[in-house]
Amino acid sequence: MIARPIETRAVGAHHDRVDGPLKVTGHARYAVEHGPDEGVSEHLTAWLVGAPVAKGRVLRVDATQALATAGVVSVVDHESARRLDDTGEQGDGELAILQDDRIHYRGQIVAIVLAESAEAAREGARLVHVQVEAGDHVADLDSEEAELYAPEEVNAGHETDWSDGDVDAARAGATVVVEGDYSIPYEHNNPLEPHAATAHWDGEVLTMWDSTQAVHAVASTLAPMLGLEVEQVRVRAPYVGGGFGSKGLPHSPEVAAALAAMAVPGRWVRLAVTRQQMFAMTGYRSQSRSRIRLAAEPDGRLLAIEHDAVAPSAAVKEFVEQTATISRMMYAAPARRTTHRAAALDINVSSWMRAPGEMPGTFATEVAMDELAVACDVDPIDLRLRNEPATDPETGNPWNDRRLVECLEQGAERFGWSGRSPEPRTTTDGDWLVGTGVAAATYPTLWMPGNGARIESRTGGRYAVGIGAVDIGTGARTVLQQIAADALDVPVSAIDLAIGDTSLPAATVAGGSSGTGSWGTAIVQTAQQFRADHGPEPAPGLHTQTTTESYPDMAGHALHSFGAVFAEVRVDRWTGEVRVSRLHGTYSVGRIVNPMTARSQLLGGLLMGLSAALHEEGVRDPRFGHVVTQDLATYHVAAHADVPPDLDARWLEESDTLSTPFGGRGIGEIAIVGTAAAIANAAWHATGVRVRDLPVTADAFL
Repeated sequence: MIARPIETRAVGAHHDRVDGPLKVTGHARYAVEHGPDEGVSEHLTAWLVGAPVAKGRVLRVDATQALATAGVVSVVDHESARRLDDTGEQGDGELAILQDDRIHYRGQIVAIVLAESAEAAREGARLVHVQVEAGDHVADLDSEEAELYAPEEVNAGHETDWSDGDVDAARAGATVVVEGDYSIPYEHNNPLEPHAATAHWDGEVLTMWDSTQAVHAVASTLAPMLGLEVEQVRVRAPYVGGGFGSKGLPHSPEVAAALAAMAVPGRWVRLAVTRQQMFAMTGYRSQSRSRIRLAAEPDGRLLAIEHDAVAPSAAVKEFVEQTATISRMMYAAPARRTTHRAAALDINVSSWMRAPGEMPGTFATEVAMDELAVACDVDPIDLRLRNEPATDPETGNPWNDRRLVECLEQGAERFGWSGRSPEPRTTTDGDWLVGTGVAAATYPTLWMPGNGARIESRTGGRYAVGIGAVDIGTGARTVLQQIAADALDVPVSAIDLAIGDTSLPAATVAGGSSGTGSWGTAIVQTAQQFRADHGPEPAPGLHTQTTTESYPDMAGHALHSFGAVFAEVRVDRWTGEVRVSRLHGTYSVGRIVNPMTARSQLLGGLLMGLSAALHEEGVRDPRFGHVVTQDLATYHVAAHADVPPDLDARWLEESDTLSTPFGGRGIGEIAIVGTAAAIANAAWHATGVRVRDLPVTADAFL
């Protein structure tokens, strides 16, 4: 059956986080805190050894000194590791570790040291001598050897190139043309819990406690690679200390944990990637460059939009963000054209980072829109209102409920936009130049089929609800209980929820802001089928399990969320120091399931956008191919002192049952979208200096 819309009572109400007490008391156990209860001596610790060059061959892994170190048990390399089956992730060079002597990027896993303690493992790894034959590598997008090409598709299956209308003619006939180059640097996910796993192989079943955003994806990826049935791989992730997308796909450390456990059958193996290694092994947002051309009438009405995006990709595995797709649907224009180009470099593999594609693409388009507003002498909000499309420009489909205009208007009223001078450098506070800026935000409603849920009646009117979803700290445990309670028409306290285990019905990734919508729909569908099967007062022990195939009309509607971000920025006239003093976001995201967890998500997204705007910059040394800013001392992220004293996130009251039966949409990513652009636009308003490259730092204003 297909889920039907439900009446909501628990949904929309405040509920304390059900995992809160365990977390604040330290009783929530994370990936490397699992295994046998007999004691730490039962564990082995795995330590990873990375390649010392960006390209070449491993001639020999000399483990003599390492194996002579007290506590070191084994060293696994490409000659001794278990052979992986090509029927698994065929062609996935990121995961096919220790299978041959080839080196594809600096930091690639070339050996695993197993020892009785973390100290011995680390010392053993230091004493492993890797002899290599270095080859010529290319690790710089600006290198003459970096050849651009058009990928077959970009992230999430989007078309590489797309056009509609005669862009050249529209641009030639335009009165106003704004053209600029915009860029973001390498950015790196840094969740509090690093990528980590505890693995055990008993000869028949591989058990893994993993810090992942998708337990079923890990099992279905590893099993065929290891020559196992999916049922022989059990993955659990009861608590995960953040992910931001980096844990959405399996990476090489998970394969390493499995190979290590299989090298020592019967022993538990703990593997925690170091903070420095995370910059080489666990994905990141690639640098990207966007060229934007906006052609318009004198009043700012767009005639044409052009967006050309360029980014590097790892030669060993392609990943290209859909950076230009935002320009296909955000604003009305008779003509538009977007392209994506990539260069295959000898670098580590990029992957998902919060709002891949939308975050870098929106930075470019929304700063360009601000420049167009200046060129046309139009208020930036009015410019956006004049270019509001009645239907989705990309597909022609009607919107589910596009309420960007209300987000802009209500946000402007709360922020105090009225009366803002259009001229830069008009407001000062002592030595501080003060400016304000705005940017729009959007994120698609990504709904994933194939999610299963199981519901069983228990004594006392209770219900056991099981789904293999993962809570990465966002509050999924809490909101899924609320959704289940309304679907079964019982109090939240009557729901016993189990998640984060491949022994539960399959669930898709906690990513793409799709988790709550996709998992919640599966729970609603299963609850409705359960009532149809067993009635309103079932006896204990009855159960129903279903798997979703469809719900929203993805083909007939353009399903998106929208928002507006407002920023006040202060720039010191003498030092160029940049401070964000106010940061507000107003969003249209469907029905909010839990106001407390939602506010936390939205504020976190705003702050992550602030961090990208002012601080985050990964730097790669092209001579050696590695990221040199590989710790939190040199790769800067926003700290407490960077949080604006006036930080606010609001949402429109609404319910979108076109997207989910409980009326909500995903909120995990939209708040990072547009935030950096609003801050950059505010910095221009404060100083008159237009910064088109992130991060916005003091040197730009001196």
